[in-house]
Amino acid sequence: MNKIHPSAIVDPKAELDSSVEVGPYSIIGPNVRIDAGTVVGPHVVIEGHTTIGKDNKFFQFGSIGAAPQDKKWKGEPTRLEIGNGNTIREFVTFNLGTTQDAGVTRLGDDNWISAYVHLAHDCQVGSHTIFSNNAQLAGHVHVGDHAILSGYAGVHQFCKIGAHAFIGMYTSLTQDVPPFVLVSGNPAGARGVNIEGMKRRGFTRPQIDGIRAAYKHIYRSNLTLEEAKAALAREEAENLEAADVIRAMREFLGNATRGIVR
Repeated sequence: MNKIHPSAIVDPKAELDSSVEVGPYSIIGPNVRIDAGTVVGPHVVIEGHTTIGKDNKFFQFGSIGAAPQDKKWKGEPTRLEIGNGNTIREFVTFNLGTTQDAGVTRLGDDNWISAYVHLAHDCQVGSHTIFSNNAQLAGHVHVGDHAILSGYAGVHQFCKIGAHAFIGMYTSLTQDVPPFVLVSGNPAGARGVNIEGMKRRGFTRPQIDGIRAAYKHIYRSNLTLEEAKAALAREEAENLEAADVIRAMREFLGNATRGIVR
C-alpha cells in the first residue's frame, strides 16, 4: 500500500490490490474494488459499488461511480463495472446503474475514453472503443466493440450503436446505428460504410464487399426495413465468405428498438 499518496483518502473497507497506485487528493470509497496494475491519478473520486479491473489508467479530476442522474434512483446498491486496460482521461463522469434496467453500468476492456466523456446510468459499452472529447451517452445506451464516437457526439437514451460503427463529430443521435455504418450530422444521417475501420481491423475483401452490399439493401434500394432484412437473409445464405458480418447486421436490425438512422 506504499503506492498510495499520503494526501489520498482510501476507505479502510475498499479493496485495492497492493500494486494499485493512487495519486494526491484522490478519494476511494468503501465499496470500491480495484485490481492489479491500475493507476488512479490525482483528484479522482471513485465511489459507489464500483469494480475496476487490471491495468487501467485514470487521469486527474474524474468522477467514477457517482449516483445516477435519474430522479427515480432512491439509493439502491446499483453498480459500475470497468474492465481491463482502459485509458480514462480528464474530467470524465461514469454513473452507477439503476433498478429500472440491469442495475449496472459497464465499460469493457481496452477502451480509449477522452476528456469530458459522460457515461450515464445503465450504459453498456463494449471493448476497444474510442470516445473523443466530450462524447456524451444518455442513460441505457449500448455501444458495440470497436465503435468510434467523435468529439461532441451526443447519444439519446436507449439508443444502440453497433460494433465497428463510426459516429461523426457533433452528431446528434436519436436512433440506432447498425454495425459498420458511418453516420454524421444533426440530425444524424447514414454516410456510408466504415471501410477504413474494417481494413484496419483485418476484415477480408469479401467481408467488406458483403457489408457494402448489405448497406445498399438498407439505404440505397428504397426497401422498407422488413424488406431489407429479408434481402440481407438472402445475401447471407448466398455469400458464405461474408455470412458472419451480414448476419451481425441482420440481427442488429431485428433488435433495434428506436428505429435505425437512415
